[in-house]
Amino acid sequence: MELRQLRYFVAVFTEGSISRAAGSLLISQPALTRQIRVLERELGTPLFDRVPTGVQATVAGRALHEHARQLLRLADATREVTRSAAPVKEQVEIALPPGIPQDWVLVALAQIRRQVPDAALSFLDASSTEQLRMLSEGRIDIGLIHQNPPSTLHGRLLFEHPFGVAIRPGHALFGRAQCRLRDLDDVRVLAHSRAQVPAGHDQMRAAAHGLGVSPNWRLARFNENALACAEAVEADAVLLSRPSANRMLPGWAWSELVEPSVPLTTWAACQPQTRRIVGAVMEVLAGS
Repeated sequence: MELRQLRYFVAVFTEGSISRAAGSLLISQPALTRQIRVLERELGTPLFDRVPTGVQATVAGRALHEHARQLLRLADATREVTRSAAPVKEQVEIALPPGIPQDWVLVALAQIRRQVPDAALSFLDASSTEQLRMLSEGRIDIGLIHQNPPSTLHGRLLFEHPFGVAIRPGHALFGRAQCRLRDLDDVRVLAHSRAQVPAGHDQMRAAAHGLGVSPNWRLARFNENALACAEAVEADAVLLSRPSANRMLPGWAWSELVEPSVPLTTWAACQPQTRRIVGAVMEVLAGS
């Protein structure tokens, strides 16, 4: 078994497709298929099943994935040490959800660098639902999610901040410091799809139902294109946090949503049995 084969295997696992993995690896699809088959023969078990969208890891493939990632991390760290004689750093992959304050992330990053200097961090963007799936598949080490983690994961509550609405310039609600949920009755409100923020989505729907309020909900999946999505559905309000509104909707006025207030919580989650370095980073995040 070669490290090259493990890199090929991890690429196919991550992409869920041999053709996409071949493109990212800059090799031909037949060559990649041959290498995966060689690895399966050496291990004596299939690693992938074919599905309509590409390939899906077997039970053996999922078991191999985390082991392969650790071996590749060690190989990369070993290479780096021989080049620079610097201390070995372990890679820690963290996923960030929509709406997380960037200033908080930067402060947390600085604290981790000071307190866990042997951690090499990498970030990626993903919704809470996507992060929970990636955690179960071993594709990330820590997820920052907008919901209470399931009991199968170790979770730490980081902070909460209020939901609000960004109001289109010229609308009657524009410029208010606060906006009651009942004020949004029959207003076209753009909100994240349930798959992105399930807890907040369900809380808001339940609160509106309890008040007998019927906002004209327009649901879309967006991270950075709130303005385009709002224009497409002709929304007069967008449900999101203040940092997101300031970044994505210049000229719109953000109002805190009250009566009732629905806080957006952010948790850090990881596997209960994890590497020492991941646990150390979790502790710093919880104290940030």
